[in-house]
Amino acid sequence: MNLPNKLTVLRVILIPFFVVALLWDGGENETLRIVSAGIFIVASLTDMLDGKIARKYNLVTNFGKFMDPLADKLLVCSALICLIELGQIPAWMVIIIISREFIISGFRLVASDNGIVIAASYWGKFKTTFQMIAVVLMIFNIEALQPVTTVMIWIALILTVVSLVDYIAKNHKILTEGSM
Repeated sequence: MNLPNKLTVLRVILIPFFVVALLWDGGENETLRIVSAGIFIVASLTDMLDGKIARKYNLVTNFGKFMDPLADKLLVCSALICLIELGQIPAWMVIIIISREFIISGFRLVASDNGIVIAASYWGKFKTTFQMIAVVLMIFNIEALQPVTTVMIWIALILTVVSLVDYIAKNHKILTEGSM
């Protein structure tokens, strides 16, 4: 269990604390919203940090290849579902985002069965970054920043669809031919 993997596990462990802090008192407690935003930011930063450390020090493992993207999906999807509960994002947007994650996970599973590793694309990385920024803005829920928050949510949604189309376009042979 190297440092990048420990950071990935930490990200997963932080999720229930984040959810409880955000949803406590129906999201009305401002102090707990700040705490939840802090937990989410720390968890998000571990995503960036674990990858950089793993690549820089050649600490890439199968555990990390599997758990890192799963931890990201769990973190972001948990946050978005909580934000539906708080009435801050429409369910249809979250359904699109979560659907994309299932589709890409399915692609990766089929590719893995064929000995192919599908690396994260820049579109996917941009998508994750904008989703995380949008989530933080929604957690803080600052009235003066609502236009910025709305724009960030829409950018995240557009990047979600663009990254899905990009994955399918680049990897369609996985489904049609069984290999690339």
